Order: sequence, then structure tokens, then C-alpha cells
Amino acid sequence: MSEENIKLLKKAGLKITEPRLTILALMQEHKMQHFSAEDIYKMLLEKGEEIGLATVYRVLNQFDEAHILIRHNFEGNKSVFELAPSEHHDHIICVDCGKVFEFNDDIIEKRQREISREHGIKLASHSLYLYGKCEDIAHCTEKDKK
Repeated sequence: MSEENIKLLKKAGLKITEPRLTILALMQEHKMQHFSAEDIYKMLLEKGEEIGLATVYRVLNQFDEAHILIRHNFEGNKSVFELAPSEHHDHIICVDCGKVFEFNDDIIEKRQREISREHGIKLASHSLYLYGKCEDIAHCTEKDKK
């Protein structure tokens, strides 16, 4: 059990439970990845963990509400989750294989702030999702389809 994860859950006001600690540790093992509840459930089964799918959904929703992770609803209306990043980033998603690439571009960020100001809006947050298709077929293999 990670003391840091126990502190994180306590700070978020969540009770310390084995499923929460296990799911949090699993997501930390796979940093910078975007997982559906089903993906996490399958990985738990592969590790021999006996945590039900309903529990996975419940824990992910609790983590989302506590800002421990972020929920994205990419194309296809399927929720995926990633640990709350320390720095902002945007996403490019392949519509064929579902792969998600993260990026940060200072010029795009600057333009978004300028456009917000032009419209009299003080930007509080934003999300940018770009959709396309992998140019390199090796990036878009059948085993990666979700």
C-alpha cells in the first residue's frame, strides 16, 4: 500500500478501501494512458484481482468527482479516464483504432486565450480534441482497436 495514495484518497475525502487503492495503483502503473472502465476491469482480472465491473465504474466516478482523474468522452461517446495531469494537454484521437495522442502547443494555447478575450470571456478551462486517422498503418493495428 502506497502511503502517498492513502494521503491522496484522504485529502479527496474518500474512505481508504482496497478497490480504490488497487485501481489507483493500476492507473499509476500506466501513466499517460486513457482507459475505459472495461479496460481497467480486464487488467484487474489479468492480475487476479477480484473487483467487479460495477465497483470499477463506481470508483472511477468517485475519482472523477474528487479530481484524482479526468473523464473524457471521445468520439463514440465512450468514457475514458486518465490520471489528472499536472500540466494541461490536448488530445488527437484516431477514429479507426481509438489511439489517443497527447500534445501541448503554446501557439494554440495563446490563440485560445486571445479568442476568449476577443469575445469578452475569461477562460477558466478548455479541452481540445482533434479527430483523424493514423497515417502509418503500423499505428493502427487490429489488436489496438477498442
